[in-house]
Amino acid sequence: MPERPVLVVGFVTPVLLALTGVEPDGSVVLVEEPDVVRKRDLRARLAGSPLVRELVEWEHTRPGSADEFHAAHPDLDPAAVIPLIEYATPFAARLAERYGVPGASLGAALILRDKAVLRRVSAAAGLANPESAEVTGPADVLAFLRAHPGPAVLKPANRQAAVGTQIVRDPADVEQAWANCVEQDEGIFVPDRPMELRMLAERYVPGAEYSVEMLVRGGEQLFANVTGKQLYPGPRPVELAHIVPADIPGALTETLAAVTRRVVAAAGFADGIVHCEWIVGDDGVPYLVECAGRIAGDGIMEIIDHAYPVKLLRAYFAVMRGETPPPLPTRATGGAAVRFVPMEPGVIDAVAGLEQARRVPGVFLVDLQVGPGHRFAGLRSSWDRAGLVMAEADSPAEALQRAEKAAGLVRIEMRPE
Repeated sequence: MPERPVLVVGFVTPVLLALTGVEPDGSVVLVEEPDVVRKRDLRARLAGSPLVRELVEWEHTRPGSADEFHAAHPDLDPAAVIPLIEYATPFAARLAERYGVPGASLGAALILRDKAVLRRVSAAAGLANPESAEVTGPADVLAFLRAHPGPAVLKPANRQAAVGTQIVRDPADVEQAWANCVEQDEGIFVPDRPMELRMLAERYVPGAEYSVEMLVRGGEQLFANVTGKQLYPGPRPVELAHIVPADIPGALTETLAAVTRRVVAAAGFADGIVHCEWIVGDDGVPYLVECAGRIAGDGIMEIIDHAYPVKLLRAYFAVMRGETPPPLPTRATGGAAVRFVPMEPGVIDAVAGLEQARRVPGVFLVDLQVGPGHRFAGLRSSWDRAGLVMAEADSPAEALQRAEKAAGLVRIEMRPE
């Protein structure tokens, strides 16, 4: 009898590559939106994959789609249901309930998917949130700015990857900012059908940014890491670098883990990984930005494995199967960093320096997603970044220095559009 499959929702190349040769051959059933399968040519890309047993095309972001899937596949009997992308988390949580395997719980997944709901729930639990209001147009944003003087963040309540997010510092910029933010094309990564759009205006909190990656079983912490952030300059809060572990005092590390545990408890999150983002304000208080009920993107999972004696993805899969993972570390033994490669608007003429970047000590990945002919209109979201460098070292600061040096060796030569 074939082994019970692991049902993975959402195609993420680095994760599937990391699992190949670790998970048994033919053990994964991959579920993805039909439009995404077509636009990313997934059938061709997965042809001959030793890992993926079957690719099931399913509109998993529609309401009720998990129950519909369960009714259509009552005998699938997966050992685990694992979401890899933000928009798949409610589907995966509900499907886990229907198949009787560990999961976040549908209630928790829905709270974490909606930033406005998460604000209400976490604030009721006593967690600090910036003042926030749902807005339906520029007039609402101007009213918010009058009520809360100072910069504001305009952002969607239900998107990912900083799509449609902008810092607004001047009321005169509101009309243009609104037009910029409601244009939210995620291209090949989402289905073609329209997605509901709800926007928030929030008080801008100046301070240092962090995320907490926490593995949870039965609502209890098994592992936690704090990642430090650097952002690109400008009005779009897109991350330029991630540093693991964050180079901060131990007391702040424990505070950020503690407030993340409170988010987990407030949402009723049961089993899985949360990726919870915080800004520590100038007053020293951690303010909740958002919290995702899924693995972190941007290479954070990879650099955690290089900074700690851990294979976090394997431990996550074990938890989702209902197994007990091996003992997990409480502290890092080194440091690792991701640094993104910047480029100017225009059309790419040539790319150089990749081999030099790969030869920098400690660099273990240089990955550029663009090439000659690629058009770049400017940084709007995480999807617009050109590529990244990952490096490791004995300390987080040295890892970042190595990644920055390597990224600086990558030369993207542009010509005007």
